Amino acid sequence: MLTRPVMDRRRVLSLGLLGAGLLVGCRAASLAGAVPGTGTGTGAADCPAPIPSETAGPYPANGSGASGQSLNVLTRSGIVRRNLRKSLGSGNVAAGIPLTLTLALVNTGASCAALSGYAVYLWHCTADGQYSMYSADIVGEDYLRGVQASGADGTVTFTTVVPGCYAGRWPHIHFEVYPTLASATSASNKIQTSQLALPEATCREVYATPAYSASLGNLSRISLARDNVFSDGSTAQMATMSGSASAGYVATLTVGLAR
Repeated sequence: MLTRPVMDRRRVLSLGLLGAGLLVGCRAASLAGAVPGTGTGTGAADCPAPIPSETAGPYPANGSGASGQSLNVLTRSGIVRRNLRKSLGSGNVAAGIPLTLTLALVNTGASCAALSGYAVYLWHCTADGQYSMYSADIVGEDYLRGVQASGADGTVTFTTVVPGCYAGRWPHIHFEVYPTLASATSASNKIQTSQLALPEATCREVYATPAYSASLGNLSRISLARDNVFSDGSTAQMATMSGSASAGYVATLTVGLAR
């Protein structure tokens, strides 16, 4: 697949690498224990800046007409789901190492209070770098796409697989945020589009397994510094991951929104 075009970032990261690294660690700890959701905020000390805006890329299937097509998975029955591994129509299951991903939506304008009642549409490529509904081999599938509404603690959780690495892009996951679940039916209603990056060490563990045979070579030919999305900084978008190739992985990311 071809390299995606670069879109202007909405901000320049204001945190240094050390401070941002500590921030990610603190937020990951809160997800493991007390995920922000009490409505009282988390305080300025560990409150991230708003997440950068990014391109949705050519394969969003969000009704935007990307790639010259008007595909819209958001209007399909069953798209509001936690488990993204199975196609709604065919029932076919996407291959790959299991990944449980939690995003915590917080209001950066209110000491990072949890944002409940919002909706996240999330999508990504398969283990071999293809996109359902667009790639020729899986044009009839709609797996690895789904919507979740954020709970009282501001979090959404998806069960999926670790995406592969295709030529020209760092391993990533796309997502859009909508103000309500009812509005998550068309890209015209979104309030934010961004991408999260996956850490290199974890990707190398995953890509050493048979299902990801092409990904390791693709990863060796790209870097965050050369990626057309993350080259201007990825600290606020780098997921924290743990687990193993045999047991599956868990990933978390705090998504700051200026509300």
